[in-house]
Amino acid sequence: MYRIDRNRALVQTTDFFTPIVDDPFAYGQIAAANALSDVYAMGGRPLTALNLMGIPAELLPPRMIQLILRGGAGKIKEARCVLLGGHTIRNPEPIYGLAVTGLVSPQRMLTNANARPGDVLVLTKPIGTGIITTGIKRGLSSSLLERKVIAIMAKLNSAGPELAERGLIKAAVDVTGFGLLGHLAGMCRASGVAAEISADSVPVISAEVFKLIAAGCVPGGSRDNLEFATSFTEWVGATPAQKVLLTDAQTSGGLLLSVPRRNLKKVLNLLKLRHELCAAVIGKIVRAKKPKIRVPA
Repeated sequence: MYRIDRNRALVQTTDFFTPIVDDPFAYGQIAAANALSDVYAMGGRPLTALNLMGIPAELLPPRMIQLILRGGAGKIKEARCVLLGGHTIRNPEPIYGLAVTGLVSPQRMLTNANARPGDVLVLTKPIGTGIITTGIKRGLSSSLLERKVIAIMAKLNSAGPELAERGLIKAAVDVTGFGLLGHLAGMCRASGVAAEISADSVPVISAEVFKLIAAGCVPGGSRDNLEFATSFTEWVGATPAQKVLLTDAQTSGGLLLSVPRRNLKKVLNLLKLRHELCAAVIGKIVRAKKPKIRVPA
């Protein structure tokens, strides 16, 4: 974040990754939505974007490159953001993403350091994308589940700035590679608090996710997340499958909001009006000397 003056600050971020789905247009959508999410998670509004792309020119036909860029451009337009250009290099495998500049009010900006005891934790997208996309790569995810997870990952987290500008919340983070528990732990450390979440209250993309977990469709990043989570998590009643799910590395996940209880009804109503994928109350922020997370079933 770069402060311009008392009322304005720039938010600058970048993100890109290799394909996680076979459809090039959907890949472009997901990568763009994921990059834009960092601005939304800070309560900012995207202003401009630059394409970042690496391509194996001898393997990827021009038509496929066009589809990736068209998918990204569509999400940039949906965000009311302006695409200024970008840069492309040769690379052994495709990579695509954006560098994004947004605008935020320093007084209304959301960070992961403002969660307070008594706040309610609200999640705006169901989880399980890492497990499902691993299942897609192995040919184990159903076509219906593949379409569903693509739509979820391509959904913009555009409720963030409205929540911030109305002063309804002060703390938020988007759930991505470190998984739900990893990002919540980061919020707890930055805020000097602890948290309790109910494993049964966390929304899951589909019951099929648990079948994929049983089949071993767990990406390496998610396995690393689960191992790391043992250092700060008190597992009270969560099942082994729930532990995997709560630490699953997400791509273009939802917003995790720390909501003052007095504002909870307004926040839930706003999320409903904005047609967010979910507005699930999954736990609360509590006082503690150490930033631990307690997870009952």
